[in-house]
Amino acid sequence: MEKKPRQFTHLTATNRYKIERMLRSGYTTRQIADALHVHVSTINREKKRGLCIQRDTELREREVYCADVAQRKYEENLRAKGPGLKIGSNIALANFLENLIVDEKYSPDAALAEAARRGMTGGLSISTGTLYSYIDKGVFLRLTNKALPIKGSRKTATKKVVRLARAPRGDSIEARPAEIAARTEFGHWEMDSVLGKQVNRKRLLVLTERKTRHEIIVLLENGKTESVVAAIDALERKFGKLRFKKIFRSITVDNGTEFSDYEGIQASCVADGERTHMYYCHPYSSSERGSNENANKLIRRWLPKGTDFADLTDKQVRRIEEWMNTYPRRKLSYNSAKDRYIEELTALGIPFEDVA
Repeated sequence: MEKKPRQFTHLTATNRYKIERMLRSGYTTRQIADALHVHVSTINREKKRGLCIQRDTELREREVYCADVAQRKYEENLRAKGPGLKIGSNIALANFLENLIVDEKYSPDAALAEAARRGMTGGLSISTGTLYSYIDKGVFLRLTNKALPIKGSRKTATKKVVRLARAPRGDSIEARPAEIAARTEFGHWEMDSVLGKQVNRKRLLVLTERKTRHEIIVLLENGKTESVVAAIDALERKFGKLRFKKIFRSITVDNGTEFSDYEGIQASCVADGERTHMYYCHPYSSSERGSNENANKLIRRWLPKGTDFADLTDKQVRRIEEWMNTYPRRKLSYNSAKDRYIEELTALGIPFEDVA
């Protein structure tokens, strides 16, 4: 499942002339798609776009694909969708947004923020709502509602809490200090695991820092408690005992069996005493790990439910982790989690390079 990150590409006039030549030479749609590294449906839509009537030397009419016709229609497409369509004046921006959302799994909101950060807007102001309306109208070639990240349903807030029939193995979230809940203090994490198709095989251990939303993702061989403890041990050795205690002040988890060894997770593997402190959520209360749940949704953009993790590699996991940490976040004023994480580390006197 190893994939190289896609570049921001779109069918160009040169591509269209190549399509015209290949069609005249008898190439199939699949062969043309493979040659241009695009989906077959892209070529099918392109063929329809460029259809025109031509006459041969005997004045017989036939329907053929014409690159010039396709290019003209493509350039007119955005303007043709409606009067005063602002994005029609900046086709480069439209292509950039389309590729970010379709190929790089960005939400429309995050795509607009990234376009602004890179200076792609050219002074054009487009709201998130307007971009969604363009998608609904079919302005884009490849970007449809099907390509958008899954829209979560807004749940009504509730104060109902399911109480444990027995006391948690470690401290309950009820004992967690208020500053952790308020996200005013750096160094408090949420931890969860993301499963692949094979429940008893590889899974991802996902740690989310509550204040900065910075992610650390570790590929585990299985869901055993020992694997979780070993992963935290490895992080402590990497960060160093003193730095680890500053960066991982607490970790909040659910009541999954993989997190049952709270003593093993809390205890330092390089010295005596605690390295962090564990808190357990109430059962069936995923909202108490809201940052973790949002992180898992981002991971699922790349690894949908039902994906087999058997061939998943550490390199692929690192790429997803980096994508998440550089993703523009509305809650962070469209800064990335990595930017905020570096700020917090700097305040602690810890160079990011030493713990990256």
